[in-house]
Amino acid sequence: MSVWTIGDLHLSLGTDKPMDVFKGWENYVERLKENWNRMVTDSDTVVVPGDISWAMKLENTETDFRFINDELNGNKILLKGNHDYWWATAGKMNKFLADKGFERIRILNNTAYLAEDICVIGTRGWINDGTDEFDAKVLAREEGRLRMSAAEGVKLGGEMVAFIHYPPLYAGEKNEYILRVIKEYGIKRCYYGHIHGKSGHAKAFTGEYDGTEYRMVSADYLGFMPVRVN
Repeated sequence: MSVWTIGDLHLSLGTDKPMDVFKGWENYVERLKENWNRMVTDSDTVVVPGDISWAMKLENTETDFRFINDELNGNKILLKGNHDYWWATAGKMNKFLADKGFERIRILNNTAYLAEDICVIGTRGWINDGTDEFDAKVLAREEGRLRMSAAEGVKLGGEMVAFIHYPPLYAGEKNEYILRVIKEYGIKRCYYGHIHGKSGHAKAFTGEYDGTEYRMVSADYLGFMPVRVN
């Protein structure tokens, strides 16, 4: 049993916002399903760090979630992205999943999950510039959420691996709010998404920084193929 990750699925099976219009995203749903099910077994776990569905409300995610739950192998752990406008309270989301029978989907919201020897923690994150008052407040809130997730992770044990939607490091910028939690908890690996297009991909940081390995896992960057974590 293995843990995998891939971000930014941007599904729109229940709404009219196709990603196929963008270069590199042609037939992406079919490509994603083929690659995913070829690599991931039904006993594996896949972490999806944000931008999962274009639905505006939780009830409108049903078609996308049905695809994720029923047509993609493995158990799935979902985090919030900046385009996940449907995101609600943990109680509402968990009730929705239970009512619809989506037994293979879990929500990571100030919590942690143990999958094999990997302890999955994470949060959405935010932009790296905290000089604006509004952005500073959001960054502080996201730092707190990651800290809560990490505290829950300590209780579970295993190797703590962080999954963040926004890149903690990008184009020479550093998100000190997120980075200090990663350093404080001794997290050695961090996966993130959010970035699209060749110009954005070129600025993405992949490699070691201050003792932690960072890797971008946006779906288009990966060619719609999940990356193995363990």
